Amino acid sequence: MRSEAEADRALELYADTVRRICFIHLKNHADAGDVFQEVFLKYLLRDRPFESDAHEKAWLIRVAVNACKDVLKSFFRRNAASLEELTAEPFCLPERESEVLSAVLALPEKYRDVIYLHYYEGWPATEIAKTLGKNENTVYTWLDRARKRLKETLGGETFGA
Repeated sequence: MRSEAEADRALELYADTVRRICFIHLKNHADAGDVFQEVFLKYLLRDRPFESDAHEKAWLIRVAVNACKDVLKSFFRRNAASLEELTAEPFCLPERESEVLSAVLALPEKYRDVIYLHYYEGWPATEIAKTLGKNENTVYTWLDRARKRLKETLGGETFGA
C-alpha cells in the first residue's frame, strides 16, 4: 500500500488528467467522479513500484480508460437514462468551446482518446501508442480521421494540424 505522501503527490500531478479522461468517456460528472475515486484507490493499493513518472502516469491513464469501459458496458449503464439527460441544463461553457467539446464527445471512443491525449495532454503519438497498446501508425491514422470528422462537424474549420 502506498503512503499518504505518495498519494498526495499523484493526486497533485495526475488528478486533472484522470478526471478529464473519465469525463470524456462517461460524459457525466457523477460517473466520472466515481471512476476517478476507483482509479486512485487502485493506485493506493498497488504494491509494485513504477519504473518512472511517465510509467506511473501511463498506468493511471490505462486504469482510468479500462474503468470507464467497465462502467459503460455495465447493465445499469446500458439500461438507464441519466438524470442529467432528463432534467439538467448543460454546464455553461462559451458557445464555441461548448461546440468543440460536443464534437469531440461525439467522436467514437478510440478517436476521443487520441484527440484528448494529443491536444489536451500534449502527448506525442509514440507515447499514445504505448499507453493504448496500439501501433504508432494506427494512432496517426486515428488522429487524422478524428481531425477530418471534427472539421466536418465544426463547419470546415481546421482542427489541430
